Amino acid sequence: MRNLLAGLALALGSQAQAAPLQLQDVLESARTHTPQVLEAMARVRVAEGRRLEAEGAFDTVFAGGIDARLSGSYDGRQMTTSITRPFMNRGGYVYSGYRVSGGDFPIYEDEAFTNQGGELKVGAVVALLRDRAIDERRFGRFRADTDIAVAETESLLVAIGVQRRAIDAWLAWVGAGQRLAVFRSLLALAEDRQAIFRRQVATGAQPAIIVTENEQIVLRRRALVVDSERALDAAAARLSLFWRGADGLPITPPAEALPPRLPAPIALAPDGRTRALARPDLKAIDLRLAQAAEQLRLDRNLRRPRLDLKLEASRDLGPEGEGGPTRSGTETRVGLTFTMPFEQRAAAGRMAATRAEITAFELRRRQLEDEIMVLLDALLADVRATARIVDLAVSERDAASQLARAELRRFQLGASNLFLTNVREEAAADAEIRAIDAALRQLAAHADVAAATADLPALGL
Repeated sequence: MRNLLAGLALALGSQAQAAPLQLQDVLESARTHTPQVLEAMARVRVAEGRRLEAEGAFDTVFAGGIDARLSGSYDGRQMTTSITRPFMNRGGYVYSGYRVSGGDFPIYEDEAFTNQGGELKVGAVVALLRDRAIDERRFGRFRADTDIAVAETESLLVAIGVQRRAIDAWLAWVGAGQRLAVFRSLLALAEDRQAIFRRQVATGAQPAIIVTENEQIVLRRRALVVDSERALDAAAARLSLFWRGADGLPITPPAEALPPRLPAPIALAPDGRTRALARPDLKAIDLRLAQAAEQLRLDRNLRRPRLDLKLEASRDLGPEGEGGPTRSGTETRVGLTFTMPFEQRAAAGRMAATRAEITAFELRRRQLEDEIMVLLDALLADVRATARIVDLAVSERDAASQLARAELRRFQLGASNLFLTNVREEAAADAEIRAIDAALRQLAAHADVAAATADLPALGL
């Protein structure tokens, strides 16, 4: 049995000399190069583009035009320009303009006359009721902001899932390598013993049947090695989805890159429950709730009557024009406009739909929160159970190894036979495999808790 353990140590030692691929290397590669993560980041940029688009509703608008008569009884002509800019934090807008006219206009277009230097105008329209606190422009900007935050939380959720799968892929690869090392060492024991048996048969110290019996053992152990090599190749192929080069293309890690030993389990955060209640998926629902609440404000706004105050000042410049002296001096104006729909069915329907949507989000959040807490309790129980299983598996491995060594000594002294020796060796190898599997389960259980509590540093994020 010493040969089995020494062979395992030698195999793992030779792998350690070849730049082992550690878990943090895989997590870093998965975080920066996995297409699923890059896709989620692209969706954040999409939301940022939508935010810029929403800001376009507050753009300053320039307008201009020329109106000239080419024939008829009048030859009046005028040029107008204007600049309009909405308020950023309330309903309404400010505007300014300039116009200049020349020629003769009919009496019903008397307002078209200006002095020879034209007319300057400045004014503002201020919402006093509807659109005062919120309007479609400001809601669009708020919705775009929350859409960015939702895209960021969803991107983080995708990254957590990718990192968790990357840990599974790396553990499967390392576990396959360690199982292969155990079976190769087990095969080496039988092959070394076969050479000894052949010499003993040649000298008459052993019957020829013992070579045949041991050959059967060699063939069975070779089959285990071949199957383990296949499992290692498959695990390396799956790991290549997360282990990528700078160009983003998958890299299949060679067996020489297997690390010599498994890492310690991920440390559990002391504030796991608090972290779990701040998970990205819960945050995404909170953002949607905030968005729906703002939508409800907008819906209520539609039920309010519109009362807009308009203030305007204008002044004609230069010598008196054809319109006469009434254009000279500064003119100031104030006005109010009032509108109100009677039935309010559109606003009432939108409010009912938005309230139902808020209720749905609240119920979804409650259900998700309950599921997270139940899942976390189950995962913590799994962590405790795997710790005990590891202790038991290590004790079983040590006992099986001790029995295998004792049986080998008895066989060498002629007090045992090949059958019992083979049984003890394979039992020791099985116990070694169970110890490896128990350690892998413990690592996976700790990684599950890290993912469930969104422990970003532990996941390499």
